[in-house]
Amino acid sequence: MITKTADSKGRINFGKHFANKTFIVEQIGETELKLELARVIPEREAWLYQNSEAKESVLRGLRQAEARKFSKTPPDLTADQSLVEEIEDSE
Repeated sequence: MITKTADSKGRINFGKHFANKTFIVEQIGETELKLELARVIPEREAWLYQNSEAKESVLRGLRQAEARKFSKTPPDLTADQSLVEEIEDSE
């Protein structure tokens, strides 16, 4: 166990290992804090982490790309655009 002293602004230096890390700070009672390393996910991307099927599909695609397994036929962007317009019209 080590002792750290907060500076005049309430900061404590945890060393280089924790530099530029994000923490969740939970106050437990009057004299205790719990620190947990965290990652921040942009709101617009949070759905992916809540949808296991979509997340696995993305991870599978990344593994395929890393293995250089690409589609032999490119996507049909014209058909895709038509689908987007159809969906937008139905809303």
